[in-house]
Amino acid sequence: MLAIGSPFGLRATVTAGIISAKDRGGVGGQYQHFLQTDAAINPGNSGGPLVDMAGQVIGINTTIDTQSGGYQGVGFALPSSTASKIYDDLIEHGKVTRGSIGVTFQGEQSTNPMVLKDLGAPYGVVIASVEPESPASRAGLQGGDVITAVNGNPVKTGDELVDAITRAPLGSKVEITYVRDRKERNARVIIEAREQVFSGNSRTAGSSPSEQSSSLKFGLNVETLSPERARQLGLPGQRGVVVAGLDPGGFAEDIGFAQGDVIVEVNQKGVESSGDLRRELAGLQAGGEVVFKVLRRDQDRGWLTMFLAGKVPS
Repeated sequence: MLAIGSPFGLRATVTAGIISAKDRGGVGGQYQHFLQTDAAINPGNSGGPLVDMAGQVIGINTTIDTQSGGYQGVGFALPSSTASKIYDDLIEHGKVTRGSIGVTFQGEQSTNPMVLKDLGAPYGVVIASVEPESPASRAGLQGGDVITAVNGNPVKTGDELVDAITRAPLGSKVEITYVRDRKERNARVIIEAREQVFSGNSRTAGSSPSEQSSSLKFGLNVETLSPERARQLGLPGQRGVVVAGLDPGGFAEDIGFAQGDVIVEVNQKGVESSGDLRRELAGLQAGGEVVFKVLRRDQDRGWLTMFLAGKVPS
């Protein structure tokens, strides 16, 4: 397997390796899955092809996992099947849309066997939060519910849930089977565009066009940090917004945001809700500077205060 690109501006560079993992989730937005490779990929490789030994393109080099900013043996490529679908969407619709019902979950904790047993579910994905005014909210789903099936097909991991939702046509209805209070229930939920659900684009939310476009421009999918969620995260009394997902290759990912970050300030102005954040972003001028104050959980040191900065995208 070969990776081709221009790392550090060195054109037509070829590196070799293996596929370390397929269908790797947890990189960028919850909806995205990647091929993981140990071929040397560095800044400048993005957009180059990942090819097999027959010369067939199997992926598009996209991102790396690194603490130094350079190659550390963990790179990710967008599968060619996903790239083809994106191409088709762009040609047919002029943009890429992914379906969502407006729920988020917390990685491996969402399928922890001990948690599922306590909630009375044999398997499934525990909902961490439900976006206000989202399809899931309107259907009555709540944080703490355990989704066990979509259209009768069992879901046992977060990836399976995301796949089932994102593959459903926009505007279609799906049957969600879930467990609440140890009882199995069902709900019919309409699939809506993810950017609409998580940026508050629905007309009932009352956001202005400039606020609606700002979240998309910055590549951030966020939700308000509720008091209950703050307590669950070990941040009692903290206000802000939680990063629920990032658009791969978008501004937020480029400046170092990570899923799960809590945004508390934009240019020294406090944000207490997703609406606050959208309004602050909408008021920024293209090409100007923006500094985000965020809280990020470190496995060893707990919650850390960080500052992420960049030039406002046009």
